[in-house]
Amino acid sequence: MRTTRSLAPMRAAVWTIVAANVALLAWVVITSLKTTRDVFDHPWRLPIPPTLDNYLTALEVGNFGRAAVNSVIVGLVSSVLAVVIAAPAAYALSRTMNRAGRPLTLLFALGTGVPTQVILLPIFLMLSSLELTSTLTGLTLAYIGTAMPFTVFLLTGFFRSLPGELEEAAALDGAGAWTTFLRVVLPVARPGLVTVFVLQLIVSWNETMLALVLMQETERETLPVALIGFAQQQQYTGTNWGGMFAGICVVVLPMIALFAWVGRRVTDGLTLGMGK
Repeated sequence: MRTTRSLAPMRAAVWTIVAANVALLAWVVITSLKTTRDVFDHPWRLPIPPTLDNYLTALEVGNFGRAAVNSVIVGLVSSVLAVVIAAPAAYALSRTMNRAGRPLTLLFALGTGVPTQVILLPIFLMLSSLELTSTLTGLTLAYIGTAMPFTVFLLTGFFRSLPGELEEAAALDGAGAWTTFLRVVLPVARPGLVTVFVLQLIVSWNETMLALVLMQETERETLPVALIGFAQQQQYTGTNWGGMFAGICVVVLPMIALFAWVGRRVTDGLTLGMGK
């Protein structure tokens, strides 16, 4: 009873923050359906009538249509490849019993604390020497590389939480290391794989710094860069606030919908992965 009472203020604070964020998101969506004049004259009123012209402006003038395709391609490819590359490495680390296992895991953990600003110039120089700047391939490689520390670290903890009896049973049946990994371990580790895939997809979808530096052509820019370019473009033509809010919705709403769909799986995967 005392514990419940002591947690009441914390719960109230959490629900207050949640309500504030939901209200802010609802206001952004509602504002995206207003004209610029209506945004200033009636900022808190529902749009009467609502208009979708702002979304057409964002897709046509702001290049959000092409940018959305680029973001989907880069996000999906980098997320899939990050999981494909990180899963075997994490599994090997989770089953390494010698002295090198823990330091290597710690090295990946330390890599999660390296800010993007520190490695931005080396990444640009490497991709420039390979003539991969302003290409979706170069941006995808950059996202895969920057995703490795967190992805490997999280999956290592998740694989360690799996019972070793599964692998022992597979070995008794004559399965080799790769067969055990592909047919026994990976199906059981699906929650962890889904978690790192979704998290990497969200990060790559919202990432701005690498995309802004590496993508120097309008045809190759992603949604966050398109939003910045749309805002800069309107400095000379007058700000279309309805179009700006529509652009924000195009960037934000897909990831909110994705997390609402698989949020429970992501939460469960993070809990299991951090348990070891």
